[in-house]
Amino acid sequence: MEIYLDNAATTRVSPEAAEAALRMMCEEYGNPGSTHAKGRAARVVLDEARRQVAAPLRCRPGEIVFTSGGTESDNWAIRGAARLQSRKGRHIISSRTEHDAVRRSLEFLENEGWEITSLSPGPDGAVSPESVSAALREDTVLVTLMLVNNETGAVTDIAGVSRALRAAGSSALLHTDAVQAYGKLPFTAKELGADLISLSGHKIHAPKGIGALYIREGVKLPPLIRGGGQENALRSGTEPMPAIAAFGTAAGQAARALPESSERMADLREFCVRTLSASLPDLVVIPGGAPHILSLSLPGYRSEVLMNWLEREEIYVSKSSACKRGKRSHVLEAMGLPDRVIDGALRVSFSRYTSREECERFCSALIRAQAELRPSLRR
Repeated sequence: MEIYLDNAATTRVSPEAAEAALRMMCEEYGNPGSTHAKGRAARVVLDEARRQVAAPLRCRPGEIVFTSGGTESDNWAIRGAARLQSRKGRHIISSRTEHDAVRRSLEFLENEGWEITSLSPGPDGAVSPESVSAALREDTVLVTLMLVNNETGAVTDIAGVSRALRAAGSSALLHTDAVQAYGKLPFTAKELGADLISLSGHKIHAPKGIGALYIREGVKLPPLIRGGGQENALRSGTEPMPAIAAFGTAAGQAARALPESSERMADLREFCVRTLSASLPDLVVIPGGAPHILSLSLPGYRSEVLMNWLEREEIYVSKSSACKRGKRSHVLEAMGLPDRVIDGALRVSFSRYTSREECERFCSALIRAQAELRPSLRR
């Protein structure tokens, strides 16, 4: 039986979301910009999907703009905010543990003359509001920090960062990559106080290739794509209705499942920690507060070898972000963890479909892997 525990990389599409996509491809296939009946029917679905994605954030549907995914949302938010704020200053605050979509966008801006302050995380892997306050300058125009880290599950207090910006009287915009938090943790746009929030569909059982950017009303972000004026003239191009309908369906499912699914995933995470710690005395549990991500390490073993051994058992985990393509984790390096811990790290991530039996089989397999691999990999 296949056991998939790499849900932070991507999730399987829910049957309901897949059905919604198929319906838009084969039945309600009209262009939502068309004025005839088929087009009007598609427009109804588009408006409903936008409402469904906005609902968990308790924001206005008009503050949601559909994109191709989290990477596009991050790029647009960061580069667009920089352009919007360029007359006020050219200083941006971020962290050393951000997703590559953020890091590469900031590298681009740095090459264009922007100054980037990259904060180090605390022992818990999160970035503190106090460190943001200390880094603030008069010319700071953007703060971009991940809400839930995609490798460790560390949760940064974005609401606290927002309060710190207000207390300092800063005009900096606040962007958060909430791709790993949306549908997993309960939060609203107002509670976070962020101006820009990146979302992704394939992390919550929608297809790949669809996401969204929350743009707070009043923030005049420059258009990403110009053309026919779709998405309130901010991202032109015919809307990918199958993916959008599926995203809306998945968002609605995720919202209805909270907080039960979050509590259940937290229980599974704790079960794995408890079970593995009892049998693997050298196990290192890397700090992280999100319920669906467990980062752990077997120092002295190689992540790749452990992953390959588990794969032969049809158990799928990862060593870091899928975007790293096997490269060393910059997140764990930024946390100052020893090389032996980083080189033996695994990321185990759950979804609302993950069962206790699957976690039991994973724990049993990892314990057996350590015993069988010890002679060749022990340092």
